Amino acid sequence: MLRIACSSSWPGLIEACDASMRQVLAAKVQRVQQPGCVSVQSSAKHWPCLLPQHGPGRKHERPIVLADWQRDLVAAHPGDFLRGLFHSDGCRIANRVTMRGRVYVYPRYMFVNESTDIMALCQWSLDLLGIAWRMNRRNSLSVARRAAVAALDRHVGPKS
Repeated sequence: MLRIACSSSWPGLIEACDASMRQVLAAKVQRVQQPGCVSVQSSAKHWPCLLPQHGPGRKHERPIVLADWQRDLVAAHPGDFLRGLFHSDGCRIANRVTMRGRVYVYPRYMFVNESTDIMALCQWSLDLLGIAWRMNRRNSLSVARRAAVAALDRHVGPKS
């Protein structure tokens, strides 16, 4: 079974998750309401074929390596991959900085993940699109330059 927990605050993402499952493999998709979230789920015996990274234990404690065909897909569509990453483990915020008594506010993307493999996939995808990024902590990536944020906006778009 493939089960994806989606925040109830983002009904557009719930719809997109449902539509993607149906488009890729699922004949039937169920939505299970839980406190604060909706689990979008589907039972199909071939989900493990499409998602070979799945396995027991925490994802940051085991290797997350793309199959060759998955790597080719990400290379061909890095913006779509980044959209999924940032919508699941990232955010776009208004960053506030005070310098010499003056307050500056600018948009910034943050991506946080404990898996070094997933972080490396995010970095690789950003590099494929020529989007500048930097690590601000061992598990946190920042996209803050104006042109980089604008480029990421075109690919990620707002949560809805």
